[in-house]
Amino acid sequence: MRILLVGAGGVGSAVVRIAARRDFFAHMVVADYDPERAAKAVAAVADDRFSAARVDASDTAAVTALLAETGCDVLLNATDPRFVMPLFRAALAAGANYLDMAMSLSYPHPEQPHALTGVKLGDEQFAMSGEWEQAGRLALCGMGVEPGLSDVFARYAADELFDEIEEIGVRDGANLTVDGYDFAPSFSIWTTIEECLNPPVVYEAGRGWFTTPPFSEPEVFDFPEGIGPVECVNVEHEEVLLMPRWVDAKRVTFKYGLGDEFIEVLKTLHKLGLDRTEPVGVASDQGRVQVSPRDVVAACLPDPAGLGERMHGKTCAGTWVKGVKDGAAREVYLYHVVDNQWSMAEYGSQAVVWQTAINPVVALELMAAGTWSGAGVLGPEALPPRPFLDLLTAYGSPWGMREQ
Repeated sequence: MRILLVGAGGVGSAVVRIAARRDFFAHMVVADYDPERAAKAVAAVADDRFSAARVDASDTAAVTALLAETGCDVLLNATDPRFVMPLFRAALAAGANYLDMAMSLSYPHPEQPHALTGVKLGDEQFAMSGEWEQAGRLALCGMGVEPGLSDVFARYAADELFDEIEEIGVRDGANLTVDGYDFAPSFSIWTTIEECLNPPVVYEAGRGWFTTPPFSEPEVFDFPEGIGPVECVNVEHEEVLLMPRWVDAKRVTFKYGLGDEFIEVLKTLHKLGLDRTEPVGVASDQGRVQVSPRDVVAACLPDPAGLGERMHGKTCAGTWVKGVKDGAAREVYLYHVVDNQWSMAEYGSQAVVWQTAINPVVALELMAAGTWSGAGVLGPEALPPRPFLDLLTAYGSPWGMREQ
């Protein structure tokens, strides 16, 4: 297997460090718009199976050419969701398989955004599934931690833990703190703004997908391994769009433990129009320039990938499932916890980006072995879960299950 990794930010750099310890691939080309960032990611592992390149992720033709030039047969997308479709199309054009950790962008319903869905997350990708099937290539979408591992948990619960599922609820929480900053997101602020301020999507059998206002339906969820109770709210996320396609459940939700301060910051950004992605004119010494308000916000905040030394605590991703097994009611929480102190000491990567990065590497290894295969646009829940969970444990990152 020869892999083209596009994106050498926090997650991409963590992918390199994790993959360097495995032997399932022949070569990985690490490509980024910033060639110095790609070179730095490669230099961190001192392994001749890695090389660096420059590419513009928005340029489908350039990415297609790079795939051909390097002989890579799979593209791993570690960029933010803006670049999903150019990279998705490039992989198909080059005859390569494809993985991402976030799906194509959504667009709210123009008239009833807090009741009806518009263009849903992943709709643009699923619209091209027939082309991928015809090409005999696999586009494995949403293969990070959330979405990704959370979807594997859902499939595992359906296959082995329940006879009937009433509700699947992805629940994400942490007790992370960052020294020296009043406000410092632990993940891409661009992506966080996108998913938190868009109308959340909920799925119900018989009703299908519908939306609610942002930060709706607050609940307190008790997270394991010392994290404790965290208030979680509805947030737009891919799992709700993926799970109902392959897992039979009466209801599917995603709730994120943001905290009151984070929610107020996001609401303020929205009120001021600083969450907008459309460029606005700004006067400068060089004349009037066009800038995206959201890009400005991201530029003003610290890079999450560089916060590891200042971070303390744990992050938890997991899937709560409620249903029936052998005629009796059952509830479980399947989860994965990463301690920032451990991930920094072991890999030099902060917990949130490391937890995201390990899952596509595990998936790539399963694909290289032929354990995971297929054609078309698939989510993680379309593939057998047990080999993934076993290999994740073999990587030294075990998962857990708690009866509720």
